[in-house]
Amino acid sequence: MIHYKNPEEIELMRISARLVSQTLTEIAKLLKPGITTMAIDKKVGEIIRSYDAVPSFLNFNGYPFNSCTSVNDVVVHGFPNNHELKDGDIISVDIGVYKNGFHGDHAYTFAIGDVREELMQLIRVTKESLYKGIEKAVAGNRIGDIAWAIQEHTEKQHGYGVVRELVGHGLGRKMHEDPQVPNYGKRGTGAKLKEGLVLAIEPMINLGVKDVYTEDDGWTIRTTDHKCSVHFEHDVAVMKGKADILSDYSIIEAAENANPNLKKS
Repeated sequence: MIHYKNPEEIELMRISARLVSQTLTEIAKLLKPGITTMAIDKKVGEIIRSYDAVPSFLNFNGYPFNSCTSVNDVVVHGFPNNHELKDGDIISVDIGVYKNGFHGDHAYTFAIGDVREELMQLIRVTKESLYKGIEKAVAGNRIGDIAWAIQEHTEKQHGYGVVRELVGHGLGRKMHEDPQVPNYGKRGTGAKLKEGLVLAIEPMINLGVKDVYTEDDGWTIRTTDHKCSVHFEHDVAVMKGKADILSDYSIIEAAENANPNLKKS
């Protein structure tokens, strides 16, 4: 069942979404070779609680951490651990915040140190595809229009693998609501988009094949060829004419640009 939000609820959701953005901004300032993903996760929890908010991911279906930290060939749901990030790694940091009865949920992929150009290109193209999908998130279009735009840019134009098993989703009082938002599909198909629908649009794009598998922990998802994967995610309210992006990458990008340990896309 799809739950539509009224303007007041969307503003509450914007607060939660911006708190995710602010948390990702603070994490962007800390990233460097040698930091562990466990240290990142601990900081995520501290930051979210300082906002008098709750980490959405912690204990969600038994998930034991505040964030998902997915390094290199991990697509999503990477467990924080004591392994140190190294020069040349890429990492998706995915965070959820619950405040005022609503969730925010989005992700950003960072390049640590001297990341090779083919991965920087994957990062650039995946971020571009996110915005191409968002352009289609307007009233009167359909879910398939978003999916097609992402697939067209990443798979058709650049030959990357678009993950099939994992999708974006509706967002609101629950972190995962209807409808599902695939990153592949046909124009003009799927649920019709109406004002007040809030979506987490999240392309998950692989350098190599589209195929993935889940590790024995039941959460960590990797590419089968162990080539790198990139993940970006925005929270978006469907409107007439133009989507309203509730999250804010500009502050994350400013912190990314100011950190000499990060390579800018």
